[in-house]
Amino acid sequence: MAANDERPAIGIDLGTTYSCVAVWRSRDDRVEIIPNDQGNRTTPSYVSFTETERLVGDAAKNLAAMNPVNTVFDAKRLMGRTFSDPLVQNDMKHWPFKVISGPMDKPVIVVAYKGEEKQFSVEEISAMVLARMKECAEAYLGSTVIDAVITVPAYFNDSQRQATKDAGIISGLNVMRVIVEPTAAALAYGLEKKGKISGEKNVLIFDLGGGTLDVSLLNIEKGLFNVKAIAGDTHLGGEDFDSEMVSHFVLEFNRKHKKDISNSPRALRRLRTACEKAKRILSSTAQTTIGLECLYDGIDFDWKITRAKFEELNMDKFQRCMDQVEKCLRDAGMTKSKVHDVVLVGGSTRIPKVQELLQDFFDGKELCRSIHPDEAVAYGAAVQAAILSGETNEKIQGIVLCDVTPLSLGVSIRDGDMSVVVPRNTTVPTKMEEEFSTFIENQTDVIFQVYQGENPRTDDNILLGEFWLSDIPLAPKGVPRFDVTFDIDANGILNVSAVDKTTGNNSSVTITNVKGRLSKDEIEKMIRNAENYRDEDRKLKKKIEARNSLEDYVYKMKGTAKNLVLKSAIEDAIQWLDINQSAEEYEFVDKKNELLRIFK
Repeated sequence: MAANDERPAIGIDLGTTYSCVAVWRSRDDRVEIIPNDQGNRTTPSYVSFTETERLVGDAAKNLAAMNPVNTVFDAKRLMGRTFSDPLVQNDMKHWPFKVISGPMDKPVIVVAYKGEEKQFSVEEISAMVLARMKECAEAYLGSTVIDAVITVPAYFNDSQRQATKDAGIISGLNVMRVIVEPTAAALAYGLEKKGKISGEKNVLIFDLGGGTLDVSLLNIEKGLFNVKAIAGDTHLGGEDFDSEMVSHFVLEFNRKHKKDISNSPRALRRLRTACEKAKRILSSTAQTTIGLECLYDGIDFDWKITRAKFEELNMDKFQRCMDQVEKCLRDAGMTKSKVHDVVLVGGSTRIPKVQELLQDFFDGKELCRSIHPDEAVAYGAAVQAAILSGETNEKIQGIVLCDVTPLSLGVSIRDGDMSVVVPRNTTVPTKMEEEFSTFIENQTDVIFQVYQGENPRTDDNILLGEFWLSDIPLAPKGVPRFDVTFDIDANGILNVSAVDKTTGNNSSVTITNVKGRLSKDEIEKMIRNAENYRDEDRKLKKKIEARNSLEDYVYKMKGTAKNLVLKSAIEDAIQWLDINQSAEEYEFVDKKNELLRIFK
């Protein structure tokens, strides 16, 4: 057995609506998608809190309609953002759970758990989903899992990527690398097509999921995956299409019944679930009906919706998808005629109108549907995890990823303008240098503020870090010369340094603790909290197993009890169970042992 089968490294696609985990199996020379305990190959990215327990995945989503204000989803949309972000403010209108502003304007999720109000950071909620994927992998593989590669949308900025990495650490994982989703999907495509690709190929990955859109153009040749350009929208996906339907039906309900359901979290949750189901059905049929009994104030809701109406409601969003495709090609300097394959990834690419618009954009080119849209990203992440863990299998030997920077990097200059040093879509690892000077007479200290973004003004971009260069000799403005170097390694870690060309003085900063990122102490505290929650989950699981074991034994023996003593013991046990459903594990065990003694 290979080393990575003994302690395998896994790949996790942490999705907005669904997550997926996979592993490379050395003995089988292939990637295996790991099912959860329900047998499903994808797991809802939902966490639900109740009076007695915390649920993650399928169980949490199933409880969403009954427990809407304490069931959290879409956490990925909050990742690395501020509470005051207009996108966050808009999303909050559609969420039944409560989000407040925390330290440094970070969003904090508020729920009721075991009779108490609890506050969780976005990283903690995402860590709960990641921990669930880790547990599924460990149960399936029969071994401890520590190492993982986690995927993020290509257009995630540095803050969002670091927040994802923090979530992985909190969940108990060693995050070997964070890679972008379309590149991971390209790995899946490359392995699926291995032996069929002759020469080089330009491949466009169109990844439209539950919450994000990624468009990535890659050149693939002999195992070298070279990203040419990326584009996308971190706030465009299936959840937005569902929201349009929900808003439409809220208006229709109000128009027909003169009742406003927008203030009823439970009614909105039930309606959203029905809209999500209708969206899936409309991918294969021309029309469907949404039927909900007692949706609000005892009123039933039955309404037909056609595929044409669904497309009309979302046409502006579908067109935004095509705009990103055009932008990606433009940034790469490539015409659409030079694209050999257009690969569909993500559940929302099943929408017929999306496929139609994409095919029309590429002048009727047949779209590639040969890889599984829901599993391709986790598949590629598992391949990358195997490579990083030292897997030597010939199928994945020689695979090299050359990624690009999603956003431009630069420094602030006079009057808050941004001077770009590393343009977006620059291949990494990279090292780029730019010369700067002073703007004030006899300036002895210079601050270098490092920003990420595409706006000409730094106010609209993201501050990653800053450092000072001191002891500059007195000189007129514009005379001193400083070489500023941006050095990005394969893991995306950015080092920025500056050297005074006159004196040789230098200073630098490593961008590892961006503004708003969790501190080391905060991460360690969240790791302890996460372990406490896992302990509580384990204790609850044991208690439920002990209760079920007692119930099974009681009802099994009820049919065999012949004398009055045994019958009386069984009836007493049934009554005890009815009264003590919340008893501790040892009490259920003691009660069963007591019955065992009586029956013996």
